[in-house]
Amino acid sequence: MGGEITVRDVPEDVREALMEEARRQGRSLQGLLLAVPVREAAFSGNRRLLADIERELAEGGGAGPDAPDSAELIRAERPDDPGEGGTGPVG
Repeated sequence: MGGEITVRDVPEDVREALMEEARRQGRSLQGLLLAVPVREAAFSGNRRLLADIERELAEGGGAGPDAPDSAELIRAERPDDPGEGGTGPVG
């Protein structure tokens, strides 16, 4: 069982707009509102990952010397195209 969250002082026009949106989607107001924190919680993981990547990029370094060449990886995944010298276009 989950916890409870209470939101006070919601302007009447906002409440009415949310109720109308819930009706439009065929959902209860509870269902519509519950989807918001669920979605935000899921996005928070993405934000943490992006922050970690940004921090690592800011620290410098980049790919190590043993990293494969990206163009070669792309070429290896593309089907042969006899009109282009045996490999598909890169890019």
